[in-house]
Amino acid sequence: MFDRILDATTTVFENTFIQIAGILLAILVLQMVASFLVRVIVVRLTPSKKFASKEDETKREDTLINIFRTAVAVVIWTVGTLLILAQAGVNLAALATGAGLIGIVIGFGAQSTIKDFLAGLFIILENQYRVGDIVSLNVAGTEVAGVVESISIRITRLRDLDGNLHVVQNGSAIAVSNLSLGFANVNVDVGVSYETDIDKVEKVINEVGDKMSQDEKWRDDILEPIQYLRVDSFGDSAVNIKSLGKVRPGMQWDVAGEFRRRLKKAFERHGIEIPLPQIVMHQSKDRQLKSKPKR
Repeated sequence: MFDRILDATTTVFENTFIQIAGILLAILVLQMVASFLVRVIVVRLTPSKKFASKEDETKREDTLINIFRTAVAVVIWTVGTLLILAQAGVNLAALATGAGLIGIVIGFGAQSTIKDFLAGLFIILENQYRVGDIVSLNVAGTEVAGVVESISIRITRLRDLDGNLHVVQNGSAIAVSNLSLGFANVNVDVGVSYETDIDKVEKVINEVGDKMSQDEKWRDDILEPIQYLRVDSFGDSAVNIKSLGKVRPGMQWDVAGEFRRRLKKAFERHGIEIPLPQIVMHQSKDRQLKSKPKR
């Protein structure tokens, strides 16, 4: 009886379809385990003291986890596919020879892909940007900006403010501007009328910047209060004043918007005018003489 059960069990496990199903199940389980181990290893090996904030550390970890999970998945599925083909009776030696010849042909036309791989490798190793960063990429003379949703060895996915998803090949980016790494500056320009006392303007701007940096809602985001910097230029109808401050990365737009709102109210309280563009028209003397009524 026991021999019959053993023979039946052996027959079932020798079935090709059962073996292939077992390999697929093993691949899925191994991928889940590997995904968990990758996160644990990356989190433990990433030095927290190297980063300025917990947010920077998390971005770096998420980027590395995404890359390593993809690499491990490729290896697992490649090995699993070879095992499945072997169980299906495919001649792997002949397949490898054919694949080698095809690989040589494809290699000559895959230079751009190799370029993308190398660029992606340097992006990750040099920590140029991470998942969650706000970046601007110059791609063939066109600027593409947004939040980094994912990074792979070959491509970067950016989501802009309109919700559009941009898929950029890593090797096609000529210049990379990371707008959320380390810290960001708030650069605010405002125009005041030529009759305004500049010393008074400086005092009001500094007061608004100091009060905002002490506000419970904004103080954690502001590293250095926004302060008067200089008279930047003389416009057609206004003196242009530049103010500058330092904030947490990614918060420069929110802080700048709130600062402008408060500054406008402060200017209204202190009677400081933000002039509208003006055009002065002069009438020529010949035109004035021609327009005089005849007697």
